[in-house]
Amino acid sequence: MNPTFSPLVDSFGRLHQSLRISVTDACNIRCRYCMPEQVAGFLPQHRLMSFEHVARVVDALARSSIRKLRITGGEPLMRPRLPNLVSLLRSIPQIEKIAITTNGMMLADCANDLVDAGLTHINISLDTLSEETFRRLTRREGVDRVIAGIDAAIQTKAAIRLNALVMRDINLEDCVPLVEFALNRGLVLRFIEFMPLDADRLWSRQQVVTGSELRERLSKRFGPMHLVERSDSSQPSTDYRFEGHAGTVGFIDPVSKPFCDQCDRLRLTADGKFRNCLFGKEEWDVRSLCEENASCEQIVALALQSVRAKYASHGISDSQFKQPERAMYQIGG
Repeated sequence: MNPTFSPLVDSFGRLHQSLRISVTDACNIRCRYCMPEQVAGFLPQHRLMSFEHVARVVDALARSSIRKLRITGGEPLMRPRLPNLVSLLRSIPQIEKIAITTNGMMLADCANDLVDAGLTHINISLDTLSEETFRRLTRREGVDRVIAGIDAAIQTKAAIRLNALVMRDINLEDCVPLVEFALNRGLVLRFIEFMPLDADRLWSRQQVVTGSELRERLSKRFGPMHLVERSDSSQPSTDYRFEGHAGTVGFIDPVSKPFCDQCDRLRLTADGKFRNCLFGKEEWDVRSLCEENASCEQIVALALQSVRAKYASHGISDSQFKQPERAMYQIGG
């Protein structure tokens, strides 16, 4: 019989059930809120966690309290043979959900393979429908490829969500067309506030468009918004329905309305480090444990060290707040 371990509970009583797994720091676009325009280099393949080691970590943590997985990057679809990892993770009995967050540009070619391998949820970033704005925001071309990826994902049995990050001087005017796009396809769209995780370190509160500002703007176009009761207290999004419209619009407001008190996430970076928060300063090296053929008990013990060192909140609003050294694409979104 496989042993079971104590749940991953931090010093504030938060039970950790979600693991976000970055499989690469590489990306095929250069979003201003995440990456620099020029990258000196991404992690070479030999420095990435192997799929076997990732599965070993998940198998250990699933014997504790981890039940939900999200595969991230960089752009996770740039990692070769990704369906193989999904299949390995799907074979772990305790895992209930395997999701991916992607920019969608490569999704049309692999959505079916990923879902057939066991992927259950697909989140796709869609910040604009305008090619001109897409180029300005991502410093690349290809919004048509993102839309093709969305339409391909819709044809699978996975649950689909769209994510949009709004920056005041770039894509604020896109919020209404994005909602129309989502409602027309019967999809959930979630707006995410701009966080201080950009590699260029140009984040400012002036660029942040708060969820409350967006709700006011959208209600003028679509009418009254009605709060949807949360099905999961740890979900970061506050969701609404519009009167007379099918579909849901959500708001993830980590800057204006932090939800740290309900956080249930632990992170695994592409190079094999546990992180207990996007804005954390410490990392715990689990890759070395895997290379030393450590036991499941040792892996869970290291994860518990990370979880117990977690702060009460990310501290964006604190006067002493400092942006983490690693940018979003290096941590895992």
